[in-house]
Amino acid sequence: MPRKLFGTDGIRGLANRHPVTPEIAMKAGMAAGRIFTRPDHLHRVVIGKDTRLSGYMIESALVAGFTSVGMDVFLFGPLPTPAVAMLTRSLRADLGVMISASHNHFEDNGIKFFGPNGLKLSDEREMAIEELMSNGLEDGLATSRNIGRAKRIDDAQARYIEYAKRTFPKNLTLDGLRIVIDCANGAAYKVAPAILWELGAEVIEIGTEPNGFNINHECGSTFPEPMQRKVRERRADFGIALDGDADRVVMADEKGNLIDGDQILALIARSWSKSGNLTGGGVVGTVMSNEGLDRYLKSLSLNLVRAPVGDRYVLEKMCAGGYNVGGEQSGHIILRDFSTTGDGIVAALQVLGVMAEDNRPVSEAAHIFDPLPQVLENVRFAKGSPLSDARVTDRIKACEARLNGSGRVLVRKSGTEPVIRVMAEGDDEKLVKSVVRELVAAIEEATA
Repeated sequence: MPRKLFGTDGIRGLANRHPVTPEIAMKAGMAAGRIFTRPDHLHRVVIGKDTRLSGYMIESALVAGFTSVGMDVFLFGPLPTPAVAMLTRSLRADLGVMISASHNHFEDNGIKFFGPNGLKLSDEREMAIEELMSNGLEDGLATSRNIGRAKRIDDAQARYIEYAKRTFPKNLTLDGLRIVIDCANGAAYKVAPAILWELGAEVIEIGTEPNGFNINHECGSTFPEPMQRKVRERRADFGIALDGDADRVVMADEKGNLIDGDQILALIARSWSKSGNLTGGGVVGTVMSNEGLDRYLKSLSLNLVRAPVGDRYVLEKMCAGGYNVGGEQSGHIILRDFSTTGDGIVAALQVLGVMAEDNRPVSEAAHIFDPLPQVLENVRFAKGSPLSDARVTDRIKACEARLNGSGRVLVRKSGTEPVIRVMAEGDDEKLVKSVVRELVAAIEEATA
């Protein structure tokens, strides 16, 4: 049975339109609260959010839902997604919730759930929530005496700052390093600069003035150009760009050249392999991971295991295979020694730790493999199923034949927005670009 509300990363969509409405949020809180209520346990849920205007509305609706079924609610305010996952475990909560649409603009919002172990919910758990929401919730309402309470937790940010600092090598500091940090006007706008400064860096901030509307707007990990420019202008040693909920990160060297998620994975895998800390004999990436990463890891006698797109699918493969390093090209980096979900700040600290021990310029030390030419384009559609259209499927087969084993094609529907993602990569850049143009044209024709 297909899920109707949940996508690859929780419930997401245009704020105040189905399914991201107060009604849905309240029902989701009621259903999740009932499912995660445990006997002989304090019934509590923790809620964090990013800086979108609609976060207030969704937060209030969730509080109403959870308290109506007898759960106490702890409200963190703006806080990164990985901090919510960590504090779900730390505070022994039954459930954690993050209100965010990650890297999307302010018009969108979403609801992500974490279980008591700090892990995102499985497909089966999400289906159970949907089923309960559609089958009536009145029977599970708490009595008047047992309605839950809600309160703000003032030290949530301080707890996460100390946690993140402890992941940095104890024998190192960031003294003498000038670092640009772009917080995307999002959830990490306070904690990320504080972490870097307390570790000794000279911090240059951008994207730290949220107003409810400017989250991810021409800034952050999906628009890193301002961070790259600032690195060059201020002659910084590093640049870091997070997304709106700080579970993604991309970086820049001292020349402003971009260091994407694949390069970060390679760098951490090489370092941890040398130190004996890498487990599983490799790393977990996704179907989007560049073939250049695969080839580089093979040169180190390490494997690249590919998962479907979505950090929770990466984590599932990591847990199944005993891997402690995994992530996505987009910058979702999961380090199981420290976190149960992608954590952009912690990943950046690991890279900074490796660089602090290396005497070479970052531009040499952090670009450790040559990626294959890869082209990605997004095609929006309003209705229908473009990937079921014979014109599209036939064109995909034809393009795969054109690459003739020298590259690959990946065409998939986004799990978070009405977009078809078209990717091709291979040794011949000109051919790769031609293939993508051909596929985009076929999808646009099918959706016209």
